[in-house]
Amino acid sequence: MTTIDLGTPPPPATTLLEGLPRRVALTLPELQYCAASAGDAPLPFVLDDAVGAPDPLADRLGGTTTDSDGSVYADALASLHDPVESLTRRGLIGADGVDPGVLGAIGLLATPDLGLDIDVTAAGIRAKSWHRQAGGAVATLATVDGIVFELAWFGTESWPDDLGRVAGIPEDVPLSASALPEVVDLPYELVDAAGEALRTHRLDVLPVLVAQHSGRVLDADARPLGDQEVLELLQALHSEGQGRIRAMLADVAADATTVGVVSWLLLADGWHSLRPHTDGDEHRVEVRRVEPSDFASAIAPVLAEVTA
Repeated sequence: MTTIDLGTPPPPATTLLEGLPRRVALTLPELQYCAASAGDAPLPFVLDDAVGAPDPLADRLGGTTTDSDGSVYADALASLHDPVESLTRRGLIGADGVDPGVLGAIGLLATPDLGLDIDVTAAGIRAKSWHRQAGGAVATLATVDGIVFELAWFGTESWPDDLGRVAGIPEDVPLSASALPEVVDLPYELVDAAGEALRTHRLDVLPVLVAQHSGRVLDADARPLGDQEVLELLQALHSEGQGRIRAMLADVAADATTVGVVSWLLLADGWHSLRPHTDGDEHRVEVRRVEPSDFASAIAPVLAEVTA
């Protein structure tokens, strides 16, 4: 069983640079060159070898790629400098080849014990990041366009801080008051049916759904909310959305089929976690107001389940 503490702050560094994550920006050709130099290490995403066919990566980054989008993507890749030339100019290739830190990080991406894939959407931008952990180290890769990637590596003790960075809310996302309370616990059936009614513009159905689940929507103190308040919060839950995070975890070393999922919604006032659970035979979901710094704490119990 793998044990990783994502909730305890790391001890203070004894020197200025000790423990600081190292981050480098790499274009796709640079990244592919470095992966080839690391023994043809596989990268954690699927990308068609043909420059003009970026569809597999586009699926991961969000949206459907049109022919025009594909042409723009191909033109952007074609305009990039030769990877050996640009890596050498930036000091990432020396007399002994590619920087050993870069090679080590790419090697860790290819041979981890634990895998965490994160999909973030906010302010109309969709980003993907891949976190891979083994031993006392973590390597991450992230991109928003499939052209420029951020490669980072650091000690496992710095992972909580990096996860909080993933959940940072962009400055251009407007925040205001939300109609949702800090904590609300609802039947999943109600949330699902209300979402379908709102998507199909059947607002007349909502009061009926709320009445069917009257007294089963609870606040932070497990007290039932009134039907009118439930009606308003359901509408807010489906109308205030400004983004979301979906994280998937797996114990790669154990070749396990168990995958853990963490989901957050970005509503009017910030992030809200979605925690599925059961009460007897009823499937329910708790919606709780959270901060970006809480993301590691949300990952921790799911990670424990996956590695148990």
